[in-house]
Amino acid sequence: MCRTAERRLLPPSSILATLTVASQLVAQMAFAAPPSAPQISQPGPAPIARQTDASKQLQLTPEDRGNMLLAERRYQAAIEAFKQAPHPSADDWNRMGIAYQQLFNNTDAMRCFQVSLKLNPRNGTVLNNIGTIYVSFKDYRSADRYYRKALKLEPQSAPILKNYGTELMLRRKYKEGGQMYAKAATIDPEIFESRSGFSVSDPTSTKDRGAMNYYMARTCARAGMTGPAIDYLRKALSEGYVDPQKIMADGEFAGLRGIPDFERLLMEQKHP
Repeated sequence: MCRTAERRLLPPSSILATLTVASQLVAQMAFAAPPSAPQISQPGPAPIARQTDASKQLQLTPEDRGNMLLAERRYQAAIEAFKQAPHPSADDWNRMGIAYQQLFNNTDAMRCFQVSLKLNPRNGTVLNNIGTIYVSFKDYRSADRYYRKALKLEPQSAPILKNYGTELMLRRKYKEGGQMYAKAATIDPEIFESRSGFSVSDPTSTKDRGAMNYYMARTCARAGMTGPAIDYLRKALSEGYVDPQKIMADGEFAGLRGIPDFERLLMEQKHP
């Protein structure tokens, strides 16, 4: 969706973001992206036949299997693999938490993220993931605290900025949330692409939904993403959050003037 000439959230249709996992969504919504499947060292040439897939699997550690299964989105199997690890690392616990979160088991996801954080207290990704859990619990103040901690460690993290922006939107701090979105898009113009895992659902109100769409439109317009900006404006208009006069008075949309789709959108409002 939002592209410079082209990011895990994807036009939002409503306000409660599935935050990438980290962004809830594996992304994720800014979650930590699942690691690539590990490279498996192959033995020398076999005199008779190639190794079977089963024999290759025997060479993998529980952590390797967990990573592979997580990348394949086989979340329950990944959890069972990580549980077999003799001494799971902070990263293993974080990935197990991601798997639980993808299964909508936020209680066990939180438990895993907390263990990961205890092993590595200065991990911005895990702090971000905990923030997404608190958002799912509608405990926005706690989420805010963890997003702030995460940004102190990783101030240039687009997923964390995006997730924090969504949390601020949910608290109806629209201006501040829009600023977080703008920072995220500046760092990574692809952050709001569908593959980033960002999605929006279960609106708390039409006003909230309209505000999110309006500030998403401003973010896209500022980044020169005219198509998505117009799409978001159409949603904001349909939800009654703005009117054509306010759009024309907003300097962020000056670059859209003269674009046929933009002009047509405004005309539709005058002559429905």
